[in-house]
Amino acid sequence: MIVTGRRSARRSPYRKRARGVIKADINVTPLVDVVLVLLIIFMVVTPMLSKGINVDLPVTEHHDKRTDDNRDVVVAVTRQGQIFVGSTEIPLDRLGEAVATERSRHPDKGVFLKGDARLDYGQARRVMEALHRAGIDQIQLGTEESSKSSSTGRGQP
Repeated sequence: MIVTGRRSARRSPYRKRARGVIKADINVTPLVDVVLVLLIIFMVVTPMLSKGINVDLPVTEHHDKRTDDNRDVVVAVTRQGQIFVGSTEIPLDRLGEAVATERSRHPDKGVFLKGDARLDYGQARRVMEALHRAGIDQIQLGTEESSKSSSTGRGQP
């Protein structure tokens, strides 16, 4: 290549900048890494969150396993007989109204009843009757699977 006094028509991609000029280039790789880690954390933690109030559910051997799609209205009844819709305490006489209001906003929602294992049966029955009076005929009862039935491996030699 012959060097002449004229500038070359083709510019080099590695052109030198004048001294004192700051290159305004943002490196987004660390930002993307942090966002992906946060996304993974939320994806792992979200299914573990339980809706409503924690109660000790009755243990059953024939547990119906169903995935929680977060669409159900959760009604919890504590050992002391307190009634919660989600995490809001509701008196028994307003339970049907509160659940019906929630279902009117989202008609595809079911009702999931979590009753403490030590709860008086009469109180559980009164809660179910209040739900039936509100026109709710499909109520799912929450139970936990017995560790005995899952660890013994019944039906296997």
